[in-house]
Amino acid sequence: MIRVTELRLPISHAPEALEEAILRRLNIQAQDVIRFDVFKRSYDARKNVALAFIYTVDLSVKDEEKLLKQFSNDIHIRPSPDMSYHFVANASQVKGESFARPVVIGFGPCGIFAALVLAQMGFKPIVLERGKPVRERTQDTWGLWRKNVLNPESNVQFGEGGAGTFSDGKLWSQIKDPKFYGRKVIAEFIKAGAPEEIHYVAKPHIGTFRLVGVVERMRQEIIELGGEIRFSQKVVGFDIQNDRIAGVKIEGRPDLPANHVVLALGHSARDTFEVLHAAGVYMEAKPFSVGFRIEHPQSLIDKARLGPHAGNELIGAADYKLVHHAKNGRTVYSFCMCPGGTVVAATSEPNRVVTNGMSQYSRNERNANAGIVVGITPDDYPGGPLAGIDFQRALEAKAYDLGGSTYEAPGQLVGDFLAGKASTEFGSVMPSYKPGVHLTDLAEALPPYAIEAIREAIPAFEKQIKGFSMKDAVLTGIETRTSSPLRITRGSNFQSLNIKGLYPAGEGAGYAGGILSAGVDGIKVAEAVALDYLSK
Repeated sequence: MIRVTELRLPISHAPEALEEAILRRLNIQAQDVIRFDVFKRSYDARKNVALAFIYTVDLSVKDEEKLLKQFSNDIHIRPSPDMSYHFVANASQVKGESFARPVVIGFGPCGIFAALVLAQMGFKPIVLERGKPVRERTQDTWGLWRKNVLNPESNVQFGEGGAGTFSDGKLWSQIKDPKFYGRKVIAEFIKAGAPEEIHYVAKPHIGTFRLVGVVERMRQEIIELGGEIRFSQKVVGFDIQNDRIAGVKIEGRPDLPANHVVLALGHSARDTFEVLHAAGVYMEAKPFSVGFRIEHPQSLIDKARLGPHAGNELIGAADYKLVHHAKNGRTVYSFCMCPGGTVVAATSEPNRVVTNGMSQYSRNERNANAGIVVGITPDDYPGGPLAGIDFQRALEAKAYDLGGSTYEAPGQLVGDFLAGKASTEFGSVMPSYKPGVHLTDLAEALPPYAIEAIREAIPAFEKQIKGFSMKDAVLTGIETRTSSPLRITRGSNFQSLNIKGLYPAGEGAGYAGGILSAGVDGIKVAEAVALDYLSK
């Protein structure tokens, strides 16, 4: 296969134009091409250039060696890397007549892919998920959004699909991926019903409603391959013998023996973190970020980012990524930007308020939203591995009080926030957060250093996106679950540093951040589990 990069075509080009561009670029005939596939499609929407798609394609031709030699000095024509996935083991290779099945705790993106790959290798995993199947969980989540009623075991954080289900369904990441595990993740999503375009668009996303069906079909494949998904089974303890995992304790059910346990907990399984810490599992505090959600009219972001190309249906809603280094030493950045989306209630504990953002596949809601968050470190919350959880909880409880103690979120207009005065009425931007937004003064919602840094950052972001500091834009508090506040540290064999057979994985363990990276980590851990079985 040959990879050709930087093929530029007008954004409204005819379907056959891409093949014609390939033939011109390589100076070959149509009969020389066996097949070609689009690896990546991005767009160039700079205001002073013609709107264009930029393609990278992989193709097979009749005499690849000759063609590669002909273009040996052209950096845009190179051999395609092998991106196919290769299983590292099969359960049939395990010595002995039987073995204890691997257990995966948590069925978010990391747990799904750990279980799926283990099942595809024949290991028939048992998945323990404290929450409910995704459709039941969706009803419970709406209970908070529409009726102010929280189910602590079934919400945005807990249940089939994990926190990623109620998000933009973003499938891009900046992780290093030399083995192309990300392609495996994308391929499995497509097989389960995600749109084909996520294989090649520069910033693929699925959207919340589509993710529901995708997750269900992936669950079904695991079951068909001999795996089990056990819902409403909350792990409350661990059987550790001679520094090795021997089983897990499940609330209201018999203990489950296990000597290979994948911890795909997610970043909000605070009670499980506490149980692990009490059991002596090594963990350490790590940096994370806190802040607010900011909402603007999506049309404002489109105009600022795309200029005359704003509103073009082939491009869709514009996004942004912003960073500011404040004078007080703090870094402020945009997080989980959701074009044409909504701000959602994301708490998993009673009497606390947490925000997040999500979009549907269409990204056609009125507002754009993003977290505007400030980086913090363990120096800001000394006290050991669990101190970050206490820090988060205190902020979330304060946000609950500021919002009126009804699960409404505290909010403030950007103009009032910058001026240091409480807001009393909304302007042109109406917030999307449900159950609702209670206007107040958000200066009380975060530590002074965070407020100072955000107040400095918003005008700085205005220089990059005209209108970003518009007075009527809305800030909604509080964003605290940007990532896990701790890391359950593992070694090169992917096992806990001090408990053999325990495999910390994904966001909750501090090894991922987002759907794609969590899925990739799940695959890596599944491979490590399989190889350990073979080593016995």
